[in-house]
Amino acid sequence: MHRYRSHTCGELRAADIDTDVRLSGWLHNRRNLGGILFIDLRDHYGIVQLVVRPDTAPYEALSSISKESVVRVDGRVVARGEENVNPELPTGEIEVEVAEVEVLGGADPLPFTINTEDGVNEERRLEYRFLDLRKERMHRNIMLRSAVISTIRQEMTALGFNELATPILSATSPEGARDFLVPSRLHAGKFYALPQAPQQFKQLLMIAGFDRYFQIAPCFRDEDARADRSPGEFYQLDVEMSFVEQEDVFGVIEKVMTDLFEKFGNGRHVTSPFPRIPFREAMLKYGSDKPDLRVGLELTDVSDVFAGSGFKAFADKHVRALAVPGTADQPRKFFDQMGEFAVSQGAKGLAWVRVGDDGKLTGPIAKFLTEENVSALLSRLDAGPGTAVFFGAGEFDEVSKIMGAVRVEAGRRTGHFEENVFRFCWIVDFPMFERNEDTGQIEFSHNPFSMPQGGLEALETKDPLDILAWQYDIVCNGVELSSGAIRNHEPEIMYKAFEIAGYSREEVEREFGGMLRAFHFGAPPHGGIAPGIDRIVMLLADEPNIRETIAFPLNGNAQDLLMGAPSEVDEARLRELHLSLRKPPQVKQAD
Repeated sequence: MHRYRSHTCGELRAADIDTDVRLSGWLHNRRNLGGILFIDLRDHYGIVQLVVRPDTAPYEALSSISKESVVRVDGRVVARGEENVNPELPTGEIEVEVAEVEVLGGADPLPFTINTEDGVNEERRLEYRFLDLRKERMHRNIMLRSAVISTIRQEMTALGFNELATPILSATSPEGARDFLVPSRLHAGKFYALPQAPQQFKQLLMIAGFDRYFQIAPCFRDEDARADRSPGEFYQLDVEMSFVEQEDVFGVIEKVMTDLFEKFGNGRHVTSPFPRIPFREAMLKYGSDKPDLRVGLELTDVSDVFAGSGFKAFADKHVRALAVPGTADQPRKFFDQMGEFAVSQGAKGLAWVRVGDDGKLTGPIAKFLTEENVSALLSRLDAGPGTAVFFGAGEFDEVSKIMGAVRVEAGRRTGHFEENVFRFCWIVDFPMFERNEDTGQIEFSHNPFSMPQGGLEALETKDPLDILAWQYDIVCNGVELSSGAIRNHEPEIMYKAFEIAGYSREEVEREFGGMLRAFHFGAPPHGGIAPGIDRIVMLLADEPNIRETIAFPLNGNAQDLLMGAPSEVDEARLRELHLSLRKPPQVKQAD
């Protein structure tokens, strides 16, 4: 027999009754019932129940060792009594009577329990992540991640894509988030940068003629954490294709995402095909460029209804309305709670009215609305009796953010929300440029390497803020999975686009010389996208925080509490890297 096991803990079934077996695993739980020990033994594959009689040699050892100790047991598979069968366990029809035990690895007292979700704080969980990963939910999430990546590789290969690796040590980029820099020992005063994405390299692979590339790519960005964004590093399905237009990219990704979410979505339906929603339409109808389409409500611009009116709160402002059918009979508490929610999103309050059975409006602002206002609103909103209407007024971006959140909250509270479904969409026609609110300068709004719609002519003849780009996002249930674009592959278009964003020709050549040089030697039209692996798994696992899908994540302050990173290095190492430190001054604490 094998030194450690003849079977795994999740493998034994009724067919194995009367078989002698050897098992190894962790002591998951222990119960003493009338002097007989019942032990749950756990390994990667599952749990099996052990029975230990008081008159046997293993009894003392298994009575006293700590939970989560690693043991090897020898014993015989027996049938459970009919009343003791556990239908929730694959091994629930049998148990193993233990004849011999060996402790392979003892466990110290645990900082938290493994066999229950006991509400331990995240910092403690990350400090002892190797224990946290033993919990059933976390183990399931990490195995889901593994299966998702394996399936992606199979799908992409079947679609004719080649998995190719790109460099980790590269040059810094002036665009996007902050780089993580790596000092060079051989080149004093110079630094490598960890890639924020393999953007330039995957474009160079297209120019090199590889046609269809993918990679499960590690990316590094010095960004603050959010619930849907891990600080420091993340992984993405990086994709690039030659001789394609936007719809060609969509076709590939829709197939992969549909197959993936249907396979691992636990019966949740994937709506297909994915709708294409222009950016400006998304902002107007949903208040967001990552709309949650599970909510069956839309916002309506009613600014013109109140333009120049005597209602000062709405006059000469951007006004967005949300009609919620079948909600007018909600108690006043509901409307107050919606108002409190809007305030939590940054609003000063939330105006609302009810549409009565007679078509008349009631509510706090009804007295301020003229008959003309009411008639125009009911017509514009198609708001019949029983409808509640919420309003937001102010600057466009501010109203979009607040009313977009109100839309989702109202949908969830009133049943205008589709459960157990994945609602994907493409957001298209993004602006190529935007104006920086602080400096007033024109900047790239998305990926600077995107092809402008209309090409060079658009760059030379249009107002920069009116130019659209062949850029797109894929969104699922209100979560942005990825941005992508058809790339700019013509040098003169690239020079002009960067000129509009304030870069000189010399700066472009200095920062992007490698790719520009490649463009002069026959570059095919190409485009791509890079859906985030972490966010995909987060959605499939139905987890609210992305760190629950990563084996060893950094915490919200970008620290690895298990390994102690970031850490200090000694003076000798700093000298070797030609570095000296200038720490910020210490703030004195008040007595």
